[in-house]
Amino acid sequence: MSQNGVSRRGLMLVLSSPSGAGKTSIARKLLELDEAITMSVSVTTRKKRPGEVAGRDYHFIDRTEFDLMVNRRELLEHAKVFDNYYGTPKKPVEEQLARGRDVLFDIDWQGTQQLRDAAREDLVSVFILPPSTGELERRLKSRAQDTPAIVAKRMSKASDEMSHWPEYDYIVVNHDFEKSVAEVHSILTAERMRRQRQIGLPNFVKGLQQGY
Repeated sequence: MSQNGVSRRGLMLVLSSPSGAGKTSIARKLLELDEAITMSVSVTTRKKRPGEVAGRDYHFIDRTEFDLMVNRRELLEHAKVFDNYYGTPKKPVEEQLARGRDVLFDIDWQGTQQLRDAAREDLVSVFILPPSTGELERRLKSRAQDTPAIVAKRMSKASDEMSHWPEYDYIVVNHDFEKSVAEVHSILTAERMRRQRQIGLPNFVKGLQQGY
């Protein structure tokens, strides 16, 4: 979208958190609130969970196809998480950014590091923390998506995941869901206005100085 000759390159907004801290719920609400952002749909080798829709939540593929995508360099980032593989297809993200649309990522710290290496100027990263470990465990159990053994495994890994918080641009503690959504949306709004994202701005300002 261009106004007065000034347009904007899209940005990549990453939300990360330990499992159960709320990043996926926040991401879904953000998509409802803001039509200018679209979700990056990852590929994964894990099985589909109840309620998930192929092509909306994930592209569910087998390990062979995943390895082929890695070898063809078709993924912006990829990682192994809890014995499953995840990755972000490159082409649709690059197309959205070029059109001035923002792309939302629900990925872990490993994927975020790879995105930072590949496209630091386009990246805005937010880490979502739970208010307490007890609340994190309660949320994991209340989802009723995982066995007790898997919940225990996620809890044991949460400390390591949270140790990566200093690598992120922003930190949001998810005490209250609606407040956390508002905070993330405020971050997105501010980052859209960064000078380096405004394409054509130097010429626009030059015109103003010349009295146009």
